Amino acid sequence: MDIGFIGLGKMGLPIARRLIEAGHTLVVHDRRAEAVDKLVALGARAAKSPADVADQVETVLASLPSLQASLEVATGKGGVIDGKRVKRFVDLSTVGSHMAVRIHGLLAKRNIVQIDSPVSGGVGGAEKGTLAVMVSGPRADFDALKPALDVIGKVFFIGEKPGSAQTMKLANNMLSATAMVATSEAVVMGVKSGLDPAVMIDVINSGSGLNTASRDKFPKSVLPRTFDFGFATGLMVKDVRLCLEEAKSLGLSMEVAEAVGRLWEVIIREMGAESDFTSAIKPIEQAAGVVVGKKKAG
Repeated sequence: MDIGFIGLGKMGLPIARRLIEAGHTLVVHDRRAEAVDKLVALGARAAKSPADVADQVETVLASLPSLQASLEVATGKGGVIDGKRVKRFVDLSTVGSHMAVRIHGLLAKRNIVQIDSPVSGGVGGAEKGTLAVMVSGPRADFDALKPALDVIGKVFFIGEKPGSAQTMKLANNMLSATAMVATSEAVVMGVKSGLDPAVMIDVINSGSGLNTASRDKFPKSVLPRTFDFGFATGLMVKDVRLCLEEAKSLGLSMEVAEAVGRLWEVIIREMGAESDFTSAIKPIEQAAGVVVGKKKAG
């Protein structure tokens, strides 16, 4: 399948590489020449702009860091919307349902189908091809696209309503955000009372408290004090904010989510948007006067 791919960052690069390795022909674009060069070396063709990508292929995938980036790449001057051949725009980014609907409406004026396809699983999932891939859009376009998406992970068809997959992704990431800070608070409490954090994590993972933070983030990034899981605090806070905005637009009160959102605002203020989101534990540690885990020797 001939595929365009825009956005070769931490997630986009390994996803695009897997597509090439699976035999798909890629036309790629990114502002960073070094990222493009890596894929050209694997057989991809370089494009000068999103519109150039959309001139060459019918299906364009994008993995972008912000709502504004998705909007500009899809519908801005020199964007996918100006392409002569493109038929569908597949956004792997997390932009929320409202932005997805906005992009859908603008592209529809040019007879370009917008397909929401946010992913979950982090950089590790992108590299291994084990992402959860949530898709909403016309069923016929989904069926045409699914063989390519199968390469990058487990694919779920959420529905045909524009933005549905985005809502699913926000629900997922709110739970991930909650697990990270809730587990941090629980482990910090234990350490404050004298418990061994490694033993705590083993017990939690063998009991009913098991969650994605205790299973993955703590053993890999928190206890060894590396804080390098591969997902930025700024991206997590973006997703939490989008989820709370979506809940508000639906007239919902999400008290736990709102409390989690307040804590993540503290985390981004103290740790910065570029920090790894596993560093969420640091402000909690500081407030308690303890440190969880030990730094590696050397």
